[in-house]
This record gives sequence, structure tokens and C-alpha cells, in this order.
Amino acid sequence: MKDPLSSRISNLPPYVFARINQLKAQARAAGKDIIDLGMGNPDLPTPPHIVEKLTEVAHDPKAHRYSASQGIRGLRRAIVDWYAKRFGADLDPDREVVAVIGSKEGLCHFALAAFEPGEAVLVPNPTYPIHLYSFAIAGVGTVDLPLLPENGFLPDLGRINLKAGPRPKALLLSFPHNPTTSMVGLDYLAEAVDFCRRNDLFLIHDLAYGELVFDGRTAPSVLQVPGAKEVAIEFYSLSKTYCMAGWRVGFAVGNPQLVGALIRLKSYYDYGIFTPIQVAAAAALRGPQDCVVQARETYQARRDLLVDRLARAGWEVPRPPATMYIWAPLPEKFRAMGSMDFAAFLLERAEVVVSPGVGFGRYGERYVRLALVENEQRLRQAARNIAKALQ
Repeated sequence: MKDPLSSRISNLPPYVFARINQLKAQARAAGKDIIDLGMGNPDLPTPPHIVEKLTEVAHDPKAHRYSASQGIRGLRRAIVDWYAKRFGADLDPDREVVAVIGSKEGLCHFALAAFEPGEAVLVPNPTYPIHLYSFAIAGVGTVDLPLLPENGFLPDLGRINLKAGPRPKALLLSFPHNPTTSMVGLDYLAEAVDFCRRNDLFLIHDLAYGELVFDGRTAPSVLQVPGAKEVAIEFYSLSKTYCMAGWRVGFAVGNPQLVGALIRLKSYYDYGIFTPIQVAAAAALRGPQDCVVQARETYQARRDLLVDRLARAGWEVPRPPATMYIWAPLPEKFRAMGSMDFAAFLLERAEVVVSPGVGFGRYGERYVRLALVENEQRLRQAARNIAKALQ
């Protein structure tokens, strides 16, 4: 039999988390009580009013038919109203909004819709892996923008060389940022829009963690920048905001040409998200938002607990301003290990899973990411286990 894999699959880099996942499976098979702070898989339940709306609509036989690949109009109107209320942005529900089956699917299909093989995009490094793999699958090159602690883990837009290699077609940003947890203000996004406009690029912004911002701060949308719709498309996910990770629902908004390219491609690929999920998503956006505040407060309390407990154990880590993660530099005496071996060490000695920083790109080396996806009791246990391992 001939090799069934296409070049776009066989050319994908090895999945660097595979080793940790294998070790985790072996440990659990051996009966060990593993505390998993690796994957950012929210443990908080979806708010009841959202679940109830799903259940209500699921009983209607009409909702069992094919849906709309762009998203039902009721959801698109809810997105428009939510963006107007939350960010003061004006959107056309027919030309500037598209529902996606989670922002991960949306980004992957957008790479196919907006890029030709051989083109390039500027991507921060480290970054959420799909920001790299979505383009790799589409045959598009990525140009690293190093995120370094001395720059506050922000790309230095003034030092980007657009003449090295294939000229980039777009700039991808994502703030609040996974995995570094860094944030930007509206002034930085305005600078990014201006940079793209001056250099004939378009801007992709992933706002997946826009509501998980701590200590009274808020995260801006790129569409708050005057004129941003000339160059920008923004992706948003309900996964973290409304604890709907398994529901697979999000959306993209912004420039009508960019959104239109995704709408057109999706019309060939899918018939849309299950209608009851879309109606429930609209209920989430239109309904009471105290559930969002409660989720934010829960993650902030977990952040404080784990940062403080790790400090007692001799591992000083920065207090993240946003997201559901801690981006932790390796303890000094373990730095020679590298992030992969240190993650394996914590799994073996502390029975705690963390994500090795190198899995998010080469500039993530010497860091690990801890996800705040266990309750406070389990986080205390994780900190005790880590303290013993570090000693």
C-alpha cells in the first residue's frame, strides 16, 4: 500500500506533548493519583441557564435539521449586540460575523481561505500551537516574533524585518496571551493596526481569553481601534468565558473580505454547529453575565493560591495578569534539564502534569505552563507534592 499521508500531514512537526501524555497514561494505569495541570481544559461547569436553553431547543424536532454554516441569524445578532455593548464596536451581522466550531477550527479554515501555499505570516513565539499548525497544514510559512521577558513577552513591532524570506502577508496576535499570560492595552493594538496598514498586511487577533483578566483590569478588542476593520479579523471563543469548552462554539468578526473568505470556505466544509448549541450560545451572550465574573474570580483565587504555595516551596513564579495559566520559569537548579525533562520530572516525582514550554515554540524553552483547572484542594496538594520533589 502506498503512503496514505499527504505532504501537509507528513510535514507536520512531531507533537511535542506526546511524551508527557504517554507518561501520564502510564502513571494512571499504575494507579497513581495524577493531578493534571497540563491541558487548559476548564473544570468549571457551564452555567445552568445555558444548559437549560440547549435542552429546551434540543426537544424541538425542527432544530435537528441542517443548520447554517455562517451561523443562525439569532446568534449573529447576539454577537453583534454583545460586541456593541462590550467594546462599542459596530458590526454587520451578514457581512462581518461568522460562527465557528471553536476558534481552533475557525483559525485552521481561515488559513486555507486567506493564504496561498508558500506565503508567510508573522506569529509570536511561544504561542498556542494551533497558531503555528493551522498555517503549516495550509502550506504557509511562519516567521517567529520572539516573546522575551525583557520585552514583557510582547512582539517588538519596531524590529520586525519584512525583507527576510518570503514577505509576510499577515500578523497574528493573541492577547491576553497563551501561554505567557501577557496583556496589552489599546495603544499597543492601535500600533499593530497602524503597522499592518503601513506595510500592507492584515491582522489576525485571537481574543480567546478576553474575559479572564484579573485585578480589575480589562482586555481590549482590536475592533476598538478606529479603522481596524480595514485590516483586522478577530476570533473569539465561548470556551473559557462561559465554560463551554466541549460545546465547540466561537466566532470571527471584522473585515468583511476576511470574514467573507471564511464564510465562503465554510459553506463547502460544514452545515454549521448543531442549532441548539447556537441558540444556547446566543443565550450566553444575551443572558446574565455574573457567571463570567464568578469564573474570573475563581481563576484569580486559584492563581493566588498556587503562586503563593509555590513561593513557599522555593519556586518563585510571576503572578499572571490574565488567562487560566501560570507561565513559570524553571527553578534555577533545574534549568539545565530543559522544559521537557523538567515536566517529566514533576510527573514522576510530584505526580503533577505541567506543559513543557518548548511545546509552544522554541522560545518557550526554560518555562513550563501550569493550568488552573483543578479545585483549590487539589492545587494545595499539587503544591505540596512539588515542594517535596524540588527538595
